Order: sequence, then C-alpha cells, then structure tokens
Amino acid sequence: MANLSVNLCGVSLKNPVIAASGTFGFGREFNELYDIGTIGGVSTKGMTLQPRLGNPVPRIAESRGVILNAVGLQNPGVEHFIAEDLAWLKSTGTCVIANVAGQTLEDYQAICARLDGLVDMIELNISCPNVKSGGMAFGIKPETVEAVTVQAKKGLKKTPLIVKLSPNVENIAVNARAAENGGADCVSLVNTFTGMAIDIEKRRPIIANNTGGVSGAGIKPIAVRMVYEVANAVKIPVIGMGGITCAEDAIEFLMAGATAVQVGTANFTDPYAMPKIISGLNAWCDSHGVASVAELVGTLQMNGK
Repeated sequence: MANLSVNLCGVSLKNPVIAASGTFGFGREFNELYDIGTIGGVSTKGMTLQPRLGNPVPRIAESRGVILNAVGLQNPGVEHFIAEDLAWLKSTGTCVIANVAGQTLEDYQAICARLDGLVDMIELNISCPNVKSGGMAFGIKPETVEAVTVQAKKGLKKTPLIVKLSPNVENIAVNARAAENGGADCVSLVNTFTGMAIDIEKRRPIIANNTGGVSGAGIKPIAVRMVYEVANAVKIPVIGMGGITCAEDAIEFLMAGATAVQVGTANFTDPYAMPKIISGLNAWCDSHGVASVAELVGTLQMNGK
C-alpha cells in the first residue's frame, strides 16, 4: 500500500483527492453512498455572507464531454453553514475547505474572519462580479487578484488561504504570482471556462444566463497545461483540477506540479468517482514502485529538455 497522504500548507490530508466546490454540496448526500471521511477533503459549496437564490433556470446544460453551469452561487449563507453543517462535516474526519465568495473586498475579509479557525482551509472564489468595478470579476486582472487576496488575509490569523484562479485570463501564471504576492498560502486551478450552448430550434442560448462555466473531461488538457505553468511560476503549493475522471488523470496533474487535486463534474456522472480515483492511485503507485504519492509531484520531464 502506497502512502497517499499529502501535506498542504501544514494541513495533513489522507490522500490528495478533494471534492471540488459546487459539485458536492456540504457532503451529506454523498455520505449516504460512501464514507466521505475516506477522501482527502471537501471544498464546500461556495458561500456568501448572506443567502443567495442564484440565477434563473435553466442553468445547467450538457454538451459533448463537458457541462455548462450558471447556478449563480445559490447557497444558504455562511451562518447557516456554521450552525447546520460545519460540526457534522468536521466529524467525518475529512479536511474541511470553506469556499467563499463576495461582491466587494470587504465581503471577502468579513467572511474569512467569520470562518477563521473554524475550518481547515479557506478557498477564495474570485470569479464573482466586483460591483465596485463595473462588473469586472476579481479574478481577471492581476492587480485585483492581489488586492482581494490581501484583503482576505486581513481577516485570517489561523486558517491557510487558497486562491482559486480563473482560466479566463491573459496569463494565468501572472495571476498566480499576484495571489502569492498578496499572501496566498496556496492556489487552486482551474475554475470553469466561459462558454455557451445554443438551442438551434429556438435559436437561443440554452442557459437563461446566456453563458455559463464549462467543466468536465473536455477541458483537462488545457487545465493540465495551466497547472504546469503555474507550478513553475510560484513557490506556494498548487491544487489542480479540470476534467479529472480517473486516477490516471489525477496523476497527470500531480506530475505537472500539483500537490493535490480536486474532482468536480465527475461526481455527477459517477457519484463513486473519488473513491475509485483514490483506489486507482494506490494501485498505480504500487505497480510502479512508488512508495508515496508525494514523490510524483512535479516530476514531468518536458520533451527537448
């Protein structure tokens, strides 16, 4: 049996497989199928200070190899999470990562301060509209990435901060360095790509919001490339995600430089995807004489070098 445990910013995970935010709720439904304490961690549904109803329906559409979503951060709010879900989620023994979002810099500081010391890690969703900057998402420009990271860190004294990077940018490595400069302890990537699906009979977008975030197996090669670029641009740990459906996919991300991975859309197509990936990781390591999964991180050898 290989050692699958990893250390992420001083937090010990049983294995490098984490449930991606927005695909796992707060874990209760999946725990009815298997013990979620066996996975490395859970990044919660994205939370805001106040409850949100989200976008109008339809807000999910399927396409070949991917799905599009424009859920709009529907969530019960951080106080509901603390009162109703946090103690239960911690009792499972998995690493609890609170994914948080805001509309202003002050929102991010406030929600981080509220959760500081209550969860194992906090993950900033910075792909949300910045209402003070004409609707620009915080995660697009490096200067706003750094600014929101600095502000979030002001609310934290105990809990490591992960900044989740948008791929819809000119240079994701530059944005990763901006997060690092702002005080991020870790970065995670990639969030969803912006896309559209059209109902050709109605000649209208399928999603009521017109565009949505693209995720699923089809984005994996782009995500792997971006993780490699970021891992070689920053000194802080990287969590890789984007289209992971099997152990071999996860290994690609680890070799590209990720310390851990997140699995999202695969949980919809197979609710047992993560236990299968963990089992597959162990089998692959055993068959290749790898004693610890940490040995795989950053071992990619580029052609021509």
